[in-house]
Order: sequence, then C-alpha cells, then structure tokens
Amino acid sequence: MSFVRDKFSSKFFFFLVFAFLLIHVPIIGNYVKIINTLIHESGHAFFALFGGHVERISLFMNSEGATYSNQSTWIGSFFTSLAGYTFASFMAFLSFLLIGKKQQILLIDILLAFIFLNLIFWVRNPYGIFWLCSFAAAFLFLLIKGGQGFRDHLLLLIASVLLVDSVQSSYEILIISFVQPHAAGDAENLAQLTHIISAPIWGSFFFLQAIWFSYYGLKRGYYKIQN
Repeated sequence: MSFVRDKFSSKFFFFLVFAFLLIHVPIIGNYVKIINTLIHESGHAFFALFGGHVERISLFMNSEGATYSNQSTWIGSFFTSLAGYTFASFMAFLSFLLIGKKQQILLIDILLAFIFLNLIFWVRNPYGIFWLCSFAAAFLFLLIKGGQGFRDHLLLLIASVLLVDSVQSSYEILIISFVQPHAAGDAENLAQLTHIISAPIWGSFFFLQAIWFSYYGLKRGYYKIQN
C-alpha cells in the first residue's frame, strides 16, 4: 500500500511541477495557459447571461482574455465580476475530482463543450478562433490516436495546468491589488461595486479561494485514485 501511495504521490507531484514549468516556456507557455483563460472568461460569460448580454470574448496571444458584456442590474454585474477567478478555480477542482472518480470521458466532454460554445457564440478575434480550432483539433487527434493510458495522462496534465495557472493568476491579481489597485481588473471592479470592500480584500479572496479549491481538488483526486 505504501508503494502505491508513493507512486501516485510522485505522479501528482511530477505533473504539477511539469505544468508549472510548461506554462513558463516562452510562446508555448502562453498557448497552453489559454485553457485556463478560456475557463475564466467563460465563467464571466455564463453569469453575464443572467440579466445581461454577452457581446464577445477575446483570447489573446499573451494568454490574457476579455469578456465584453452588458448588465442591467447591480447583482448581475457583481456575480459576473466575481465569476472569473472562482469559476477557473472550481474547474481545476472539478477536473481532479472527475479524474479521481475515473470519469475522464465526462471531463473530455466538458472541455470540448467549453471550446465549441465559445467558438460558436462568443469568440470572434482571429487569434482566439485560431486557438480554439487548433487546440480542439490537437486535443481530439491525441485522444483518438493515443491509448487509454495516454489519454489519462493528457487529462491529468490539463488538470494540472488549470490548477497551477488558477493559483498563479489569482496570486498575480492579489499582488496587483495591493501595488496598483486601479489596475487590478476583477478585484477593482468588485471594489467599485461594493464600495466598502477594497480591491486588496477582493484580491486576497481570489487567492484564498484558489488555494482552497486546489487543496481539495488534489485531496479528492489523490485519495480517489490511490484507493
């Protein structure tokens, strides 16, 4: 039992470290990180649909993204601004949970649903369309040509990228919210909406929820797999 535990512990550690290194490789890293950007911007878009309208989503070569939407209510604006980082962290958690429960096919369906929903309804800028088409094509090719073991490792790598980048991006917004609050994106939007809660507090919230989702995602995935 201890050998099995050590084996899976090593595998999880390897994939997390590899994901961290991969997203910092020039050019390739930005391309890979857009999977987390896609989830982040989709979170904004999903919540913007409640009482509002999504005009478009843009995905950029530097791995950043933007969701352009109109909201008619305060509560709609609040949850739309709140959704990006929290939805990305939740998806990292859900990915490890599904892998732990041997529900890799469901995870594949969810990832492809995000890609095709954005391609059909929201993403209109050239690089965004290129990324969605190229990632979907490569993802499907690798899944079809690779065996079950390869598929499972590919999904574990994607889950690791989602987790690592969700924590890193929330840490970056935490630092920005303290150093340059007015440039803190979603944290500053929420500060303007709530007035009494400052951008650094929202930045801290984004970082803490990312850590919480990461911890429980790894815990659920790790213990499910080894048992």
